[in-house]
Amino acid sequence: MERYLLDTNIVLTYLFEPEALGKNTAELLGDYNNQFYVSTVSIQELIHLHKRDKIETNWKKTEDILPAIDMAFDILPVKKEHLMTYSKLSAAKSHNDPNDHLIISQAITERITLISTDREFRHYTKQKLNFIFSN
Repeated sequence: MERYLLDTNIVLTYLFEPEALGKNTAELLGDYNNQFYVSTVSIQELIHLHKRDKIETNWKKTEDILPAIDMAFDILPVKKEHLMTYSKLSAAKSHNDPNDHLIISQAITERITLISTDREFRHYTKQKLNFIFSN
């Protein structure tokens, strides 16, 4: 069994536009032998974006987000160890998103492959990030 941490953009695409997933990502997500995690950081991002009407979903209320994600994926809470990795992470000059940095730190700490459509994540493979770019 392989373990994967899904970036926020992958979670949204999987839940609301699965046909837009890259072929390899769709195959990974369709393999029930794999285990998929979503960071509490991503959930916080989704709640924030929903409250600001920045994402299109079929969630009627913000309170619908957590149960929907909890049904589909395992939730990975932020732990002390993740914060320690975050404190040591060397951020790429072109990548300023602290939420992404914490998600990356979780993947590195847990030794979980991170799947994202964000090309900036490739800069962290030298810091032991296992990364799959989903196109």
